[in-house]
Amino acid sequence: MASGGDVDDDDDQNEVVYSEITSTSKVVKLTSMLLPTLPVEVILEILCRLPVKLLLQLRCVCKSWNSLLSDSEFIKKHLRMSTTRHLHFINYLNIPDNEAIVASYPLDCIFNNLTTELTQFQYSPNNLTEDYSLGNLSGSCNGILCCVDNYNGLVILWNPSIRKFKELPLFTKPNVSNYIHINFGFGYDSSTDKYKVVVILDYTIPDFTTSEDNWVTKTEVKVHTLGTNIWRTIPTYPFGGVPFPKPGKFVSGTINWLVSKEKFWMSPHFIVSFDLVNETYQKIIPRIGGEDMCDLGSIGVLRDCLCVTSGDDVWIMKEYGNKESWTKLFTVPYMREPTKSHVGFRPIYINEDDQVILEFIGDFDIYLALYHSKSGTLIPTNFECGTPEVSVESLISPCSLC
Repeated sequence: MASGGDVDDDDDQNEVVYSEITSTSKVVKLTSMLLPTLPVEVILEILCRLPVKLLLQLRCVCKSWNSLLSDSEFIKKHLRMSTTRHLHFINYLNIPDNEAIVASYPLDCIFNNLTTELTQFQYSPNNLTEDYSLGNLSGSCNGILCCVDNYNGLVILWNPSIRKFKELPLFTKPNVSNYIHINFGFGYDSSTDKYKVVVILDYTIPDFTTSEDNWVTKTEVKVHTLGTNIWRTIPTYPFGGVPFPKPGKFVSGTINWLVSKEKFWMSPHFIVSFDLVNETYQKIIPRIGGEDMCDLGSIGVLRDCLCVTSGDDVWIMKEYGNKESWTKLFTVPYMREPTKSHVGFRPIYINEDDQVILEFIGDFDIYLALYHSKSGTLIPTNFECGTPEVSVESLISPCSLC
């Protein structure tokens, strides 16, 4: 049995080792510590399950750990294991000149209606000296947010978990005097391991082939592949129509927009899907019981499946591309508060307990509510925001994608 002096000696030796680790930047091998040495495979399995904030701190332990946690294969493995998600939206309050604020909440805060656990990220663009407005979050993919400024043609890819961002080259807009409607999509091409941003520009020009005062709608589609420095113009989707003023949704290697056949989104609606691998289009019309659903109100992604709203119903496509797999997920009860009204809603996220975050678009505001599908209750929250986006935590740096 070791004596009391032996125990003290061991404590002193542990203190020396700890002091050496914390006071120098030298590589300290695990075998030099008085702890059992774990196989590298076990360490890897432990690390890939840790939250991003802790992993960023562990990078400072030693050079070997920093190298491991920065390795692209580890980053991809961590993404596959990541379960922590946050809800982000642009905060329009108290924005200084040339500075945007993105507000971020853990999803648990939304389900518990807690507004206290707020993180804010400030950003000033490098490419612009004039006024700008990051008016929307136009999608997210693998922990990266796509933030846009329609007026200046600015697109920023931003990972709030590691606070890294990348400004893309400014895209050019048609030189027309009338209003240009711009829509975005952001997603991942698994065949090339590349990320792509898609911009759809709709505008009208006079038709001089007729004697009447006639205007025709034109559409341009541009694609930027991360790793290049250009926006490519590709063929316009062949189905006509105008995308809804909401970002495209990335699912199963495609970006999907809700489209109306005419301006002002008054005609029957359908979905235009853009395949990021082949850069081809597909028209999707949800069919229920042999009949087309033409009164689509919004589009989203729930449980990695494409979803749409029709009236007060939410439908999901369980198997992407299979028109027979459309299934009604739930029906949202009608809600009207004395101080609020709504003209539409969009599902944002559903958790394991079938609690759903819904975005309600009111007459003068946008706010979130929680729908408990098991009990059929709808509860307003204290969150008022614009174009919320849910993203998973990841270590992927937008800078490394270029």
